Parts: sequence; C-alpha cells; structure tokens
Amino acid sequence: MPLRLTSHPARHRCAATLLALLAGPAAAQELEPRAYSNLPTGLNFLIAAYAHSRGGLSTEPSLPVEDAHLQIDTALIAYARSLDLWGRSGKVDLIVPVSQLSGSALVAGQPREREVSGSGDPRLRLSMNFLGAPALSTKEFAGFQPDLVVGASVQVGIPIGQYDPSKLINLGTNRWSLKPDIGFSKTFDALTVDLTAGVTLFGHNDDYFGGQRLEQAPIYSIQTNISHAFAGGIWAALGATYYSGGRTTLNGVRKDDGLANTRVGLTLALPINRRHSIKFNASGGISTRTGTDFDTLGVAWQYRWGAGI
Repeated sequence: MPLRLTSHPARHRCAATLLALLAGPAAAQELEPRAYSNLPTGLNFLIAAYAHSRGGLSTEPSLPVEDAHLQIDTALIAYARSLDLWGRSGKVDLIVPVSQLSGSALVAGQPREREVSGSGDPRLRLSMNFLGAPALSTKEFAGFQPDLVVGASVQVGIPIGQYDPSKLINLGTNRWSLKPDIGFSKTFDALTVDLTAGVTLFGHNDDYFGGQRLEQAPIYSIQTNISHAFAGGIWAALGATYYSGGRTTLNGVRKDDGLANTRVGLTLALPINRRHSIKFNASGGISTRTGTDFDTLGVAWQYRWGAGI
C-alpha cells in the first residue's frame, strides 16, 4: 500500500509501501488504498511490518475446518523500487513473510489444535501506470498535480513457504498463484478515490493433505478506498473489498465452498521525517460465506532512499 508522494512539500516526505501481511488466498482480501499513486523514479523502499490476525482464519477454503479459533502473528520484510517503464511510472516489490499460527478447530467433527511457525510464500509484483502518472524525476515531481490515474499490476506467489502435506493447516500453499489487477484513482483536492479489480489464479497442489490433488477456481475481487490528506503529510483511508469464487475440487470432486465475503478497513499513515514513516491499519469481515472471517491489526515502518532525496 503506497503512501503517496504529492507536490506539497510536507507530503513529499511521506512515501511507503505496506504490502500483504498474510500468506495464501488472503492476497485476494487485502485493502490497498492509493495502490496506483505516482512516485518519482528511482526511489527505494525498505519495509518492516507486523500484523496480528485472529478468528476464522483459513489458508485454504477447501479445509474441512469448523468453529476455528486461530491466530496468526506475521512479521515481514519487503523491498520496493519505483521505475521508469517506457515513460510511464511503475514499481516492483518483493515481500517475504514469516508467521506463527496457533489455535484450535473442529476437523471433520473432531477437536484439533495446531501450532506452527515458519515462512509464508513470498510474493513478487510489477505495477505500471498507463494514464495520468508519467515517469518523473524528483525535481519534476515537485510540480506534479495528480488527477485521474489508470494502472495495472501482476503479482506472483512463489510456493516456497512452510508446508507439511501431513497437516491440514500450513503457512505455505505448495502451489503457484498469479494475480493480475487493474486500478483507477481520481484526486479531488485533499480527497482521493480509488477502485481496483483483480483475479487470483491458482496452480494445482498435487501433494495436498496426504497426496491428494487440490484444484481451485479463480477468486475475483473488487475494492474501493477513500483517503484524505491532512497537513504535514498525514493521510487516512477507509476502504471496503468484496471477493468471490475460489470453489475447490479435491481429487476430481467439486466442493460447495465458494467464497462470497466482504471486508472493511482503516489505514493511517504518519510521516516521521524525510526518510522514515509509519503506517497503522485495521480490517475486519462484515459478511462471510466460507472460511475467512477474521480481524487484523497491523503496523509498518518504512525507510526510503534514492532519487536524490
């Protein structure tokens, strides 16, 4: 979630990228205000973040899990760099999460407990703005006035996280994922309204819980955010996302486990100085059909350098 740089000198100090805080299909559920805001070319971002999530968590909607009381504590390190892509602004980012999961649930009607720690699946993303956000140097960016921005991205989930096929709940997914996304952003003075839509595509997991074959239909997601910029580079955002699909097939048998869920969230971004910033966020489910009714609190610190700042 980039903290946007704008032409206002105080806001120019405040740039950040807080990326995903959970592994697995949670990628379709994230709220990212200002995801396609413009940045000066050549900026680097180093992010350290922490999130606490609890509730009806599930890393796979196909799990025969009921009455889940789970919690995940996730720390992550991420790196991002703003790019000049054929005269348009862009960004590449990489996120590496490490989590600890614990709790209890009913598995096929039997009470079970699980505690596991390790790395989740890293994710690599490339973003590009096609309209309204040209590639600019830091000096040129000082006079940039954002209006309508249209962009797109593609994110790849790399299946190298912790995975034990003898366990139902894991931090990694043992399968590749691909998420193309398109976004629109419109600025009205201190207000920015954005709308994004995406689809998460999944590879097969041929070693799912004892050697079974797991397939999953795409998860479709749409979200909107409204953010307000305050004096001193501070901004806050309110957002909502809806995601559906994701019905699974296990050993050729289709299951009735499709998603149709809605989440809302709040974000507060605070600049510390020219190079450092902090972001707080909170999100929760307001309607849930299957397996992902959880609440999350998170905080991220960011350091930025490069582009002559």
